[in-house]
Amino acid sequence: MAVPRVKPGNYPACLSYGFRPFFLLGAIYAALTILIWLPLFYGHLETYSFLSPVDWHIHEMLFGFLSAIITGFLLTAIPNWTGRLPVQGLPLFLLVLVWLLGRFAVFFSDLIGWPFAVVDCIFLLLVVIAAAVEIIVGKNWKNLIILLPLSVFFASNVLFYLEIFYYGSAGLSRRLGIGVVLVLVSVIGGRVIPSFTRNWLVKMGDDKLPIPFNQFDKITILITVLAMLSWTFLPDNIIASAALIIASLFQFLRLRRWAGIYTLKEPIVIIMHIGYAFVPIGLLLIGLTNILPDLVPAAAGLHAIGIGAFGGMTLAIMTRASLGHTGRKLKANAGTCVIYASIIISALCRITASFMPADRVLMHVSALGWLIAFLGFALCYGKILVTPRLGK
Repeated sequence: MAVPRVKPGNYPACLSYGFRPFFLLGAIYAALTILIWLPLFYGHLETYSFLSPVDWHIHEMLFGFLSAIITGFLLTAIPNWTGRLPVQGLPLFLLVLVWLLGRFAVFFSDLIGWPFAVVDCIFLLLVVIAAAVEIIVGKNWKNLIILLPLSVFFASNVLFYLEIFYYGSAGLSRRLGIGVVLVLVSVIGGRVIPSFTRNWLVKMGDDKLPIPFNQFDKITILITVLAMLSWTFLPDNIIASAALIIASLFQFLRLRRWAGIYTLKEPIVIIMHIGYAFVPIGLLLIGLTNILPDLVPAAAGLHAIGIGAFGGMTLAIMTRASLGHTGRKLKANAGTCVIYASIIISALCRITASFMPADRVLMHVSALGWLIAFLGFALCYGKILVTPRLGK
């Protein structure tokens, strides 16, 4: 007997599946943080945070925005792995509430005092526990591995605050958090991109199909993990730079094996390939920063990964999952195409702006692109995320 997708209950549709509240609120928060960030950066807006403006920006992009999207994805994927009902109703509402309290606590942390860090860290701890319970009770042993990067992500948030309290700014924890998310993108991207690409190409009758996951993918992921670890702990070391450049090469070759060039006519498929392309681009730029510091600024690689890879891949997954899990056709309409174009423009402009720090126009265009992309997602997909699935 098939397990029902959701269990009927006295709660709104937006609490029936994890992707619904976390994708919507995560997108709204992604737009809001950029609206706040530039005035903070220029000193035009007073901050009530214990964190410096730069640390607040990095923390909230990593552990605020991305933690919401990762949680929404996992709470949607795990029921497919285990065959169990999703976390929904009151437990899901409490998770959302804790995430919201964390955002409030971080922004007003200077008024709240040190307990704000505890409030914020509780969220990812609860996500780890929820994921562990569902996977273990569902006896889905092969996916227990997902708890490792999730736990490290939680630990990097704790470490972020320890660095702030003891050293005044965060460094190692930033890199660790970025590294964990990049590895998650590499693993999850390696699952979904070739699969969705194959499905579309087969539907179109094209015989140029992606190469299935094999030993090369495992080697690429391992090299990427080692490169990110070396960069995390030895960011200025030439060996770390070499590892990043090697990882970039393997990721380029991996992406080429996925036959993305044949999906140019389908935006909802090609956007995954474009978003993932910023993974090797970012790795290459970060690796070159230490070798050619006068030519390649650190911000270039970090924003290639942060905006291009993380922003592009999250929007690609968010749009597709929102359509598929609410019973809609997997087709990108005009609004969705604007979302995709905006995040690509945002990434390219911010990377270019890194090489021209005196010219702030491109940075503003990048911020506008990010704003349009995520606010656009909230406007285009908000209704379907808060209303029942079609056919129900």
